Amino acid sequence: MQKSLSVYDSDGSTFAPLVVIELVSETKEEAIAWLLNRVRDKQQDGGAELLVEQLTPGAQGTEKDNPNVYVVGASWQRLLYGAEDVGLFKEFNDGSMRGFTYANKHNFKEFQGDGDGFLSMAECQYIIKHELDNLRAKDEAHVPGYPKMKLYPGKSVIRRMQSKGILVQVFPLHEKEELKRLSFSWFKKIKLSFQPLDDIRHYFGEGMALYFGFLEYFTLALIPMALIGIPYYLFDWEDYDKFTVFAGFNLVWCTVILELWKRLSASLAYGWGTLSRKKAFEEPRPGFHGVLGVNPVTGRAEPLYSNAKRQLRIYLVSVPFVLLCLYLSLYVMMIYFDMEGWALMIHDEEPTFWTGLLLFIPSIIYAVVIEIMNLIYRYAAEFLTGWENHRLESTFQNHLVLKVLVFNFFNCFASLFYIAFVMQDMVLLRQSLATLLITSQILNQIMEAFLPYWLQRRRNKKAHKRMIKTMEDKELPLSEQVKLEADMSTYLGTFDDYLELFLLFGYVSLFSCVYPLAAVLVVLNNVTEVYSDAFKMCKVFKRPFSEPAANIGVWQLAFEAMSVIAVVTNCALIGMSPQVKSYFPESETQLIMWVVGFEHFLLASKFILTFVIPDVPKHIQIKLSRLEFESLEALKKRVTGYMRCTADVTLSETPIRFIIQV
Repeated sequence: MQKSLSVYDSDGSTFAPLVVIELVSETKEEAIAWLLNRVRDKQQDGGAELLVEQLTPGAQGTEKDNPNVYVVGASWQRLLYGAEDVGLFKEFNDGSMRGFTYANKHNFKEFQGDGDGFLSMAECQYIIKHELDNLRAKDEAHVPGYPKMKLYPGKSVIRRMQSKGILVQVFPLHEKEELKRLSFSWFKKIKLSFQPLDDIRHYFGEGMALYFGFLEYFTLALIPMALIGIPYYLFDWEDYDKFTVFAGFNLVWCTVILELWKRLSASLAYGWGTLSRKKAFEEPRPGFHGVLGVNPVTGRAEPLYSNAKRQLRIYLVSVPFVLLCLYLSLYVMMIYFDMEGWALMIHDEEPTFWTGLLLFIPSIIYAVVIEIMNLIYRYAAEFLTGWENHRLESTFQNHLVLKVLVFNFFNCFASLFYIAFVMQDMVLLRQSLATLLITSQILNQIMEAFLPYWLQRRRNKKAHKRMIKTMEDKELPLSEQVKLEADMSTYLGTFDDYLELFLLFGYVSLFSCVYPLAAVLVVLNNVTEVYSDAFKMCKVFKRPFSEPAANIGVWQLAFEAMSVIAVVTNCALIGMSPQVKSYFPESETQLIMWVVGFEHFLLASKFILTFVIPDVPKHIQIKLSRLEFESLEALKKRVTGYMRCTADVTLSETPIRFIIQV
């Protein structure tokens, strides 16, 4: 908890500021008063029962500063009750992970005294966000001061004000001392060691820690392939026919690492208390709109939108648009091949050092164009997915991921498939793969590390100076810290980070047998990615709210789908090698049948392997089963006790009724 900075609530109580709420500067006074009262009201009265106070301008405040900035906190008891409400899991005295309950708080391992330090700051901020999101309209017809901003019972107040632009942003505050310690152990000191995943989880939450855990695991899993690839590359550079063994290793590697990651992520999630945590009931997205109706599950009034209309939008607009984009990507690819032919023709006519360099220019240009097209398509996909009007954020994300993955996969790998299986030019395939991989890595490092930092400095040099002071040794007043963090860029989630790893996984698993250095380049990229992403999270972006996660979600399915495609691709490459063709000199049909049969055998083995290797380690399964058994036994005792009490009351009342009747 951030104890060095504290403010006074309207009732005189001191609290540590955890979350910042910023409203637009011209917000009506009655709307502000209404919102603050709702935040402060008791839970039984429909409020959030939190502590909130307006941020007072510091010594360096100006007239341009927004006066409608408020800091939110809570009493320690309120946070503990909130931990029970959100279903937080903590370590019990017997070493198992159990759902926290306030009545049973002293039986949890880390709970000492009044529980100070039992909850991390990230957990406290998540609890406050949960309470703010669940602040619902009662009998108000509209937001006070805004007659056109309609409300109805059960509508989330914060989401409504956000969607209408009154509420600018809600973000959690950084904690200076803890951030300094995390930065030092994470990226300030370059060393060969594992990342401090527990510290990352403690500060940023489980979702962020799982991403960095997967990034680290993926990097370590690539090392065997990189070690094999280096001598393979050095000794067989000109022998393109001897890639069968490396392709076979690819087949085993891409399957095993994903299955082992499931077990590792389950172990991490259990230790962090999210593996057996029940998923909260999802509320409608802020951008979801429709005709006002009643939710049959909650019984609350909320917008309803016809699923038939949504499906029409998907199949009549979104799908044709995606197909059009794929056609444009194919058209650009054919232009790239024309450029390759032109460069090759010039080099054949006059083979010099400069014409040799010219051979790489089309691939470099094509790699840059691919990144630009991916970026433009990403914005179009977000717009289309929002226009489809999905009710839940998880559904929105699934449709967005599907759109982006389909296009990115086709855009990045279509040319490589064409070269490998249509042109069957292994020399050009190796050159194109190397150029695309190296160029995309350079562009990603520029876009993800240097560009955000440069934009931050350009946008507000003064804020940058404050940032340096804040993150180093000098203590700034709360008002200055809030101004500094409010101007920082907003972190948009791990979507782009996972997408980059997905594409790198594709480059390695699909075609690295013809370019063995691909794994080496990806390892180097991932090492720098760890430091650049850590720097961004600690220095460039606002602190994101903690998001509980038990796994990497839909991205696990995406990586597994890529591994299935890798099996087919590597089997086809093996079948194209002269070594294998020599066994079928007279019948190409037999060769094709052999390759298809081998590919089906490997796919069957892959799916069998997924069942043979449990997703959750045995010792964790036992702990979860024991916890479930104890929960059922406790419930059984409660039901039995309640029935006995009811029976006793009934028997004691029977003589009285009999006497009265007599």
